[in-house]
Amino acid sequence: MKKYTKWICLPVLLFLLSSCSKSEFLEMKPTTAIITPSTLSDFQYLLDNTGIQSTCALAQLADDDYLLANEESLANESITEQNSYIWAKDIYGGVSGILDWNTPFKNIFYSNAVLDGLAKSDSAVTERGQYLKGWALFRRAYFMYDLTRNFCKSYDANTASADLGIPIRLKSGIDKIEKRASLQKTFDQIISDLTIAENLLPATRPSANLNRPSKIAVYAMLARIYLEMRNYAQAEIYADKSLNLYDKLIDYNTLNLTATRPFTITNDELIYNTNTVAGYELTATYSLSPSRVVNSLIQSYHTNDLRKPIYFRLSPADGYYTRKSGYAGSGSYPFTGLATDEIYLIKAECLARSGKITLAMDKLNQLLITRYSNKFVYSPLTANSAAEALTIILLERRKELVFRGQRWHDLKRFNKEGAQITISRKFMGTLYTLPPNDPRWIFPIPDDEVILGGIEQNQR
Repeated sequence: MKKYTKWICLPVLLFLLSSCSKSEFLEMKPTTAIITPSTLSDFQYLLDNTGIQSTCALAQLADDDYLLANEESLANESITEQNSYIWAKDIYGGVSGILDWNTPFKNIFYSNAVLDGLAKSDSAVTERGQYLKGWALFRRAYFMYDLTRNFCKSYDANTASADLGIPIRLKSGIDKIEKRASLQKTFDQIISDLTIAENLLPATRPSANLNRPSKIAVYAMLARIYLEMRNYAQAEIYADKSLNLYDKLIDYNTLNLTATRPFTITNDELIYNTNTVAGYELTATYSLSPSRVVNSLIQSYHTNDLRKPIYFRLSPADGYYTRKSGYAGSGSYPFTGLATDEIYLIKAECLARSGKITLAMDKLNQLLITRYSNKFVYSPLTANSAAEALTIILLERRKELVFRGQRWHDLKRFNKEGAQITISRKFMGTLYTLPPNDPRWIFPIPDDEVILGGIEQNQR
């Protein structure tokens, strides 16, 4: 096992050296220990390294919002993309160094390096030191949750103590190999980190540098987590807390409908910025990707709904739509961060699930009126029952959060509620299906982690 820790230490150190070459504390030692940062500026430099602030892309590869108009083009993509498209049991095909697993753990490593350094620093008690501690705790929780939602079962209070979570790493040292904790312990740690961060972070949203969290981001993250836990009462509480601090929405009439990048990197709805890991062409924008938007989704947008021209671009060559650049206004890969529109939808869904039909539809309409053309009078959506309200809200959730890494996790949650949704694709004459609650809804741990780290593999 010592051999393994020495083997993994070198890539980590090389990564740190290449990413943060300005800091003297990143020089390498002849042991598995790593020199930790020592000043508040060092700590902030680590946390401000946005080059690795990316989340797992496997959920985007596997969801049902896209297809390949030219099926033969899949042969040119990576083995992970090919296998993800048909929900194969083995999606990596023996490839090692999977970014979807490694990158979130690098973020956790950076966070732990800061927390370890702060624990030894006299400056930790200062206002800036406490802010950096809250930032590191938020970032650790954020990426722990990204790993959990992709590589673990959906949360079930009845089985979480027995279900497998992720390896919980709370120190920057890498000599100790962590086994997978229970899912309950994993969620407890994530929520604990966010709860502590809440009291250390500012209540205001940064006007720039949206890689830096605030209380708004903490509450938005907790609303997302509790929604996926199907604890709708708690999800609503945290949605309210987030919106009470920040509730801005963009009037889509002010955006350029024909622009390749309609959004800016600091647009008013953004709360916290992340995107999926790079390298998968199937998740990239139209200029790089052979993927196309499924017709049923395109057809679900009303004629006056500006989301269709803002989110998508018609490909004249084949008559399909492709997605434009990310919601955060830069980069080719999907935005997966936190934004106010998602929080409005969480609030509306929770209201519908508690039977508050009028309030649920009012909250939804607050969002939708900013999405429809002001050249026409917006007709508010209505519902006659809680079930109808929920159906309408969930459809709007899909249309609003498309290509933002949420659809796959929503489908897992709906099936946990008993929705019995099967997704399917026809590829090269063969129909591939993924039934509800199939083991393939949970992504496998990369093979090299299983072999070298002794981590228990997910059954597929």
